[in-house]
Amino acid sequence: MSGTSLDGVDGVVVRWNRSGLQVLAHHHLPFDDALKTEFSRLNVSGPDELHRAALAGNALAKLYAQVVQQLLAEQNLSPHQVRAIGAHGQTVRHQPLAFDGVGYSLQIQNPALLAELTGIAVVADFRSRDLAAGGQGAPLVPAFHQAVFGAAAATVTTNGANGASSPTLVLNLGGMSNLTVIPGIAGLEHHPSHGPQVLGFDCGPGNVLMDGWCQLHTGAAFDQDGQWASQGQVHHGFLKLLLDEPFFKQAPPKSTGRDLFQMDWLHAQLEHHKAVAPADVMATLTELTACVCSQEAKRCSSSAALLLVCGGGAHNSHLMQRLQAHLPGWRVCTTSEFGLPPMHVEATAFAWLARQRLNHQTSSLQSVTGAQGARVLGSIYPA
Repeated sequence: MSGTSLDGVDGVVVRWNRSGLQVLAHHHLPFDDALKTEFSRLNVSGPDELHRAALAGNALAKLYAQVVQQLLAEQNLSPHQVRAIGAHGQTVRHQPLAFDGVGYSLQIQNPALLAELTGIAVVADFRSRDLAAGGQGAPLVPAFHQAVFGAAAATVTTNGANGASSPTLVLNLGGMSNLTVIPGIAGLEHHPSHGPQVLGFDCGPGNVLMDGWCQLHTGAAFDQDGQWASQGQVHHGFLKLLLDEPFFKQAPPKSTGRDLFQMDWLHAQLEHHKAVAPADVMATLTELTACVCSQEAKRCSSSAALLLVCGGGAHNSHLMQRLQAHLPGWRVCTTSEFGLPPMHVEATAFAWLARQRLNHQTSSLQSVTGAQGARVLGSIYPA
């Protein structure tokens, strides 16, 4: 997995057995500055972008292959022992339902090259079938969240920690933030004919604006543990302006990306608040993420519930504290407490998605993307 945070590639080796999945190993490889800059530039139109995108896809395939080789070496595995690689690619444009009623979501990569470099089958192109069926093509992970966290979370709600009808929510804080809502025992959201439904949608920015602002003013890739944000003061006028973004008021299904939430968007908002100190901007951006995510969580549950947090933002203790402050009475914790470390979740999700494709099983949810129905997602590139 390489996500909108543009920090690099996370890979896992996952084994399935009768009791479920087991993550055997994890490896992270950061993007070098040139590739990170190129992917950032490809989020907007520019000169010779088709040529540049093709070369960036080749470079990403080579980086993916390095992660695979490292994982194979760590686990003493040969390529023929691995059934497939689930490879998401790097999203550079996400425009579902736009322009012609279908729209598109573009992930740059070269899965054929990855299969050649590793000698392992590759499953890629997970979004286009859902888009073709009238969906958002995102988020892709709610069905995985239900499969992995549903049973364990149900035990918590059944025991009365959150009330029998409370849902369990999974919040991914990557570059963007997305939320999965798994109904509790009594159910919360109901389909007229199918009963309780798993919901999932993008909330808005996760780390993307915080990371960009931190890089601009400190040179660091991110605000380590939220230390800089904790030194600033939330500027409530600026926060109110940010919260006026129409996306936050849209009802699900909805998804977003760097097409909207990027540094140009932030600088446009700052034109109205030029005097805000950089540390206060950082505090306000952190509060923005906490606000939009907690607001969506409370909209999905009328009572205190369990919120499992994954992604890079789960390691930002200041952000986690702000989430808890906005959700009094809720249990806010990371996915580690339910067996899967925050930085393993998304890569493991794409292993699960690849497995679903190889087994000819659906992995999208109509209640999440708004498509005409569940679909088998992904294209296979044989070894």
